[in-house]
Amino acid sequence: MTVRLPPAPSREQLVAHLVESRIAGNVATARQSNLANVQKMLDRDPDYWFGLELGRAWTFQEVLTVVAERVGGDPAPSRDGGSDTIDPPLCVDALGAAAELIAAVAADRGRVLLATGHPTGLLALYLPVAAALEAAGCTVITPAAEQWVQVPAGHRRIRYVGGIATLGTGGDLLHTHAPEPMVTVLAAAAEPPDLVVGDHGWAGVAGQAGLRTVGFADSNDPALFVGAVEGKLEVAVPLDDNVAPAAYLPLAAYLLRRLDGSQPH
Repeated sequence: MTVRLPPAPSREQLVAHLVESRIAGNVATARQSNLANVQKMLDRDPDYWFGLELGRAWTFQEVLTVVAERVGGDPAPSRDGGSDTIDPPLCVDALGAAAELIAAVAADRGRVLLATGHPTGLLALYLPVAAALEAAGCTVITPAAEQWVQVPAGHRRIRYVGGIATLGTGGDLLHTHAPEPMVTVLAAAAEPPDLVVGDHGWAGVAGQAGLRTVGFADSNDPALFVGAVEGKLEVAVPLDDNVAPAAYLPLAAYLLRRLDGSQPH
């Protein structure tokens, strides 16, 4: 599945795009959602723990501080109204780190697994990454394709779209935080991937399994940022994970700019 990308933006151009598209900057995510999801993570709600088993107990304030440092926003729990922010330079810094990792795996022609719980948004980001990695000689693996898995919401099917694992019913792709699909996928893999690119439970389970993982996470997905602090995820990229799909294409171009040997902007 081919997706035509725009030219790779400079850092300054990308920051401007992030703000204009509201992928970062003043995003649509409510502050109350961010605070509530920190507590859900600490309560070990599977939809917000994302399959991670963290190395120690974390307090509410510690998690909120991590989110402030890695995403942006206010570390004070007393601010509990309005919308929240994602710092555009922090997003670009993380995209740069992800680009380095993707380029290194591409140079080694590694095995890559891509998966999303946001098929209405982030699928557009992952599709060109998968295509570029295949063109570079990597193997994009698709274990457990069409296999059914039980998640809290019911019986669902793992389906690959352009090499990207998604979860759905018989005919619809679904938004999911569930860790069970990635557990099933990794169990079915003949060999572990050299890199996982994903979000939600797909990324959390991969990081917990000790795989090199790039996780994309909204400001109300604190588990992946805490997992990155503990070293379970190599990169956690802060961004709004559900804007118009086309808005992610400049991010994909920035991620892939090292694959053709170009220098960083």
